[in-house]
Amino acid sequence: MTSIIQPRSEGAGGLFAWVRGSGPALILIHGVGLQAGAWKPLMPLLAADHTVHAIDLPGHGKSPLQGASSLTDYADRVAQYIAFLGGPVALVGHSLGALISLDLAIKRSHLIRSVCALNAVFERSPKAAQAVQARAQALAEIGKTDPSPTLERWFGKNPTGALQDAATSCRDWLTSVDTTGYAPAYKVFAYHDGPTRVELGSMQRPVLFMTGADDPNSTPEMSIAMAKRTPLGSVQIIDGAAHMAPVTHPTDIAAAIIPHVQKGAA
Repeated sequence: MTSIIQPRSEGAGGLFAWVRGSGPALILIHGVGLQAGAWKPLMPLLAADHTVHAIDLPGHGKSPLQGASSLTDYADRVAQYIAFLGGPVALVGHSLGALISLDLAIKRSHLIRSVCALNAVFERSPKAAQAVQARAQALAEIGKTDPSPTLERWFGKNPTGALQDAATSCRDWLTSVDTTGYAPAYKVFAYHDGPTRVELGSMQRPVLFMTGADDPNSTPEMSIAMAKRTPLGSVQIIDGAAHMAPVTHPTDIAAAIIPHVQKGAA
């Protein structure tokens, strides 16, 4: 995997997207500090039967921030992009992208057919909340720091082969992203614990919660708990994967996404 910038086109909401394939629309929303290129391993697997739109979130990749500073702001921009396509669409969100996807499914369900929430958070422990909020505060006050601790959480201490390539790409994105876009997005991620229990119970769209068995932050227990509280919820835990499951285990992720999206379109 390389960090070559994929061709982008501008869509509604001031969002740029890498678009590939043909068929029903499938929207991919990356995590904080990354960009559309993070979906490169998954893109060809999903684009065989769908028009896949891998968007750059506000303040990431080529998409301008335009003052985005809250979860609602990010969801608004994505909603504008979807509405212009004519909706409803299938959503696949990773990490912060999962927060946004779930928020849209709860509050703007008319735009959404189904959701795949990858490595989503839910009711962090006080210790975990304190740690992620401390990182958000440091980013806001100091700016970008060495991404090595983040990459170690994602890929382990000494990744090799494809994992090393993925870690190198993520390092490039985390060091090149503009802090003015990175910091507010990280703050949104740090201070949101996912949907409330009441919100999960209100969702009327099929939602697949997936995470890596080895993800210490978006834990399997979180995905299982959310799926149990969602009327049309299901869960899948990817063995051997951690937080960057879409990058490290694209075949496993695609094998779960495709039937879920097809079921949601039926």
